[in-house]
Amino acid sequence: MSKVKVGIVQTSCVADKQQNLDKAIVKVREAAAKGAQIVCLQELFTSLYFCDVEDYDNFKLAEAIPGPSTEAISAVAAELNVVVIASLFEKRAQGVYHNTTAVIDADGTYLGKYRKMHIPDDPGFYEKFYFTPGDLGYKTFNTKYAKIGVLICWDQWYPEAARITSLMGAEILFYPTAIGWASTQDEATNTEQYNAWQTIQRSHSVSNGVHVVSVNRVGEEAGLKFWGGSFVSNPFGSVLYQASHHDEEVTVHELDLDKSDYYRSHWPFLRDRRIETYQPITKRLIDED
Repeated sequence: MSKVKVGIVQTSCVADKQQNLDKAIVKVREAAAKGAQIVCLQELFTSLYFCDVEDYDNFKLAEAIPGPSTEAISAVAAELNVVVIASLFEKRAQGVYHNTTAVIDADGTYLGKYRKMHIPDDPGFYEKFYFTPGDLGYKTFNTKYAKIGVLICWDQWYPEAARITSLMGAEILFYPTAIGWASTQDEATNTEQYNAWQTIQRSHSVSNGVHVVSVNRVGEEAGLKFWGGSFVSNPFGSVLYQASHHDEEVTVHELDLDKSDYYRSHWPFLRDRRIETYQPITKRLIDED
């Protein structure tokens, strides 16, 4: 399909897991009613962002994938004929957990999952305590409406992840996200951080010639103010839509996937890649002897 309508669900969350899941399903219905064919939910949408502390009790939030949440979402996806991108806390085995996104096709079929590859560990974002780094590699999913790539939050900062996923044929890159400002920060720092976050993702659009859809949460949780600002950029990095920093939003935007061919033809970055020179990228640093 050349044109695809994408739904963005930017919400706040509460402590009750079932309440968050129910809310997400309501929002998927709202997006579908507005014409969405693919709906992306934010990172870890069934809970508060629990990685602000290292607490063993939070492992109880995890579930199998496929599991209860994907089953509930699959039923809604099939009913509404929409693809749903659902970011969840996965319990793979006792003591092994992942930050994982499941992709449900428009007929309710579970297409598979992507496990977050890049795991941060910063004040307020203690993800290494909870998540084992992904071991499935980068992934694309052939949905009813488009071939999509899914990456997760901290993956946003790594051009290698976007490049590989695009080279695998992704027509749209989706980034479920949970990122915010410390409540003590000044406005200039807030602005600088948001601009860097959006700029790096827009650069993925430019260098790979694909649409990027980034979906963040809003609301205040334990000293963090999640900055919302979900957005869509076209294959040359132009911002087609940007959400509020404060409000919940459900919005639908039509993407013209033929634009990738246009921009890749006029700005042939993929054609001119010198892949035979890139071996040093596999080193941590290129140190002098």
